[in-house]
Amino acid sequence: MQAYSSEQDNGESVESMDAEQAETVSDEKASDKSPSSSSSSSSNSIGGGSQAATPSPAKKKQVSEMDTMKERFAKLLLGEDMSGAGKGVSSALALSNALTNLAASVFGEQWKLEPMSEERKARWRREVAWLMCVTDYIVEFVASEQKGKDGTNMEIMVTQQRKDLLMNIPALRKLDAMLLSTLDNFKNEQEYWYVSRDAEESEKGVQRGDKWWLPTIKVPSNGLSEDSRLFMQKQKDEVIQVLKASMAINAQILSDMNVPETYMETLPKNGKSCLGDSIYKSITDEVFDPQQFLSTLDLSSENKVIDIKNRIEASIVIWKRKMNHKEAKPSWGFTVSAEKREMFEERLETILLLLKHQFPGLPQSSLDITKIQYNKDVGQAILESYSRVLETLANTVMSRIDDVLYADSAATSPTENKVPSAGDEPAEKMSCATNTPTSRTLLDFMGWGVEPHEAQVK
Repeated sequence: MQAYSSEQDNGESVESMDAEQAETVSDEKASDKSPSSSSSSSSNSIGGGSQAATPSPAKKKQVSEMDTMKERFAKLLLGEDMSGAGKGVSSALALSNALTNLAASVFGEQWKLEPMSEERKARWRREVAWLMCVTDYIVEFVASEQKGKDGTNMEIMVTQQRKDLLMNIPALRKLDAMLLSTLDNFKNEQEYWYVSRDAEESEKGVQRGDKWWLPTIKVPSNGLSEDSRLFMQKQKDEVIQVLKASMAINAQILSDMNVPETYMETLPKNGKSCLGDSIYKSITDEVFDPQQFLSTLDLSSENKVIDIKNRIEASIVIWKRKMNHKEAKPSWGFTVSAEKREMFEERLETILLLLKHQFPGLPQSSLDITKIQYNKDVGQAILESYSRVLETLANTVMSRIDDVLYADSAATSPTENKVPSAGDEPAEKMSCATNTPTSRTLLDFMGWGVEPHEAQVK
């Protein structure tokens, strides 16, 4: 009985201990849900809500970039027709316009010879990469050797980026990087500075031509130092090489584009009527000198240069079409052989190249505009627009360098310098393109140049 009672007491004590432990555990659980815990949870919820309401700057930037990318590609898919009615342009033209508009917004205000801001530079690289990513999916089948499991070699067809894109896109990216690097080289230049057009007359510098929208340039009274002149000339030579390369790529892509039928319908039947008697006679002479021929043309204004370019291109298209269609009446007459006919067309094409070289900032011709407008090849559209905007940027940088060199020349010999008028602009561009001391002319680039002693004789 005593033992049983002690066991009973022990059981009651065990039960009471279990009850106390249960109460302790319940109290601990209740303490976990105490006001401090609830306040911490509420503070967490409040903190989470505040984070959602005010995201970090990096998150904001990522969201902004994503929205911009969505907007860009939405416009491309809609063909720039935001109504969605299907009246938009082709994908090729939409991509071409997108690259052109991007370059205009990024480089449109490159009024000074100075590095681009990091924000503009990052935007240019980022959005160009977006538009260029389309070319990764323009492929062609090529043969490739592969070794089988049994060790035998077999030839299979694999996909590879189209040949023209594979060759030209890396080259264009390299030219792009060279131009941005050239602008970065002017970061620590202290020997020239810019003055606003609104400044007082005594504080103003000089500017070539009637470029009222550009700031004037001031240099020290004795001009730039010799090291600075050599540096400026070196940078100009590098930009000229970029300009030549981008012009060559652009000309090649445009020549590969098909001539639209809408352009053909506007042409006369006779190519001679496009050229005129004087140009036609000069082209068909036995002895032909391209530079001498250009000296006889009236290139005093931009409109006249464009008119000559349009007439020459129209004549080339007419004669090539007649040769390809093998019409009964040859384009150059019955007495002209096929070899001479090709020689005459080659002469006209040489004149076109020289005009583009001497007037790098020249607007596009009617044929070029029509080709771009009616082109359906997306790869060609990207290559043409990318090379064109790089050509324009290179010409802009070269012009800004010339502005500084002109201010230096005006400071050292003010009586020998005359500020050219707006009508002298084409002649100014010609002299800038052809009289660079260390750069070759286009005839030299094509292998048609004369020896130095022959040039001196001339």
